[in-house]
Amino acid sequence: MNPIMLVKSTFYHEDETKKVLCDFITQSKQLSMGTKCREFEETFAKWQGKKYCVLFNSGSSANLALIQAALNSNLLKPKDTVAFSGITWATNVMPLIQLGLKPYPIDVEIQTLNCSSSILKKAYEKKPFQALFLTNLLGLADDITNIKKFCKKNGILLFEDNCESLGSVSNGIKLGSYGFASTFSFFVGHHMSTIEGGAICTDNEEFTKQLKMGRAHGWDRQLKKAEQKSLRKKYRVSDFFAKYTFYDLAYNLRPTEITGFLGLNQMQYLDEIIRKREENFFALQEIYDNDQEFYPLKVKLDTISSFAIPVICKNKKVLEKYVTLCDKNKIEVRPIVGGMMSTQPFYKKYIKEKFDLPNSEIINNYGFYFGNNPELTTEEIKYILSIFKNNK
Repeated sequence: MNPIMLVKSTFYHEDETKKVLCDFITQSKQLSMGTKCREFEETFAKWQGKKYCVLFNSGSSANLALIQAALNSNLLKPKDTVAFSGITWATNVMPLIQLGLKPYPIDVEIQTLNCSSSILKKAYEKKPFQALFLTNLLGLADDITNIKKFCKKNGILLFEDNCESLGSVSNGIKLGSYGFASTFSFFVGHHMSTIEGGAICTDNEEFTKQLKMGRAHGWDRQLKKAEQKSLRKKYRVSDFFAKYTFYDLAYNLRPTEITGFLGLNQMQYLDEIIRKREENFFALQEIYDNDQEFYPLKVKLDTISSFAIPVICKNKKVLEKYVTLCDKNKIEVRPIVGGMMSTQPFYKKYIKEKFDLPNSEIINNYGFYFGNNPELTTEEIKYILSIFKNNK
């Protein structure tokens, strides 16, 4: 058996994609952000069921732009408290610290790896917060419908990190469509690859304008003519000087036309990719029959667009046993995403306040995952199951 890696290819249908990419590059007159990026934004927004999409050079850039745009548009204010999922990725939390907000880690459920409404309510009673940056971890979610209701009732701004859950559906709604805005990643290891790339989706037109300016230096070049005219009138800027007028705090987080082209190319396969990931996920559920060593998963979704297969062990000894077995049998494994962010060096350097997150600690200390991708074969699935089932 060849090594089973997290990702087999840079793209789905890689040979064909590389050929059309080469043709696109050699025939293009412009490779900086342009028409292909806009075409992808329109296509992806429609697929996700949102009004607007803004494309970025990475999912991490999208996270940064999301928080900056929230501040620029006064949806958040400096020193506001922003809660975030206890198990998440570093660049969900770093912008909160970098931009002067107060991060507040919220525990997750062991059997879903995600925040639940009951945990959220207790955390809010202990310490109210103005926004929640919810991570839909590894294609899963808890009772996100109730989380949305709770946020709406209490005036909490809900953002979703949907970088690992592209295509998962809960109660008829795609994850990434519950919050005010949501971020996505198209990094090579994710559901759909543009090599590097990310996006934000929202239904709010004004916020979309802030995202477009925040993505590109704070200027108005990507805005509609009417929006440009309004800004220039407000700040008394002529059309000539508008070329280098910067209206608010911003960055250069622009994608290239290659990103837009690859996104459009891979979207033709996206529904197939999601179907295969879900089939793999259910085929591998036998792993959790071993409830003496592993915590069972509790799935509450209509569609499970599984990013990877998580395994949460009951103790350190079990973790070491299966990490060693996987390594020996050439199955690539990783810790559960970025783990518990409040234990990371960068976090402890800047944030001294401590919170009790018992479930997140278990997942962080005793969890791992192995890859799920649409190119995983039946033979490979049987092989993975044999390693887990024959070594109880």
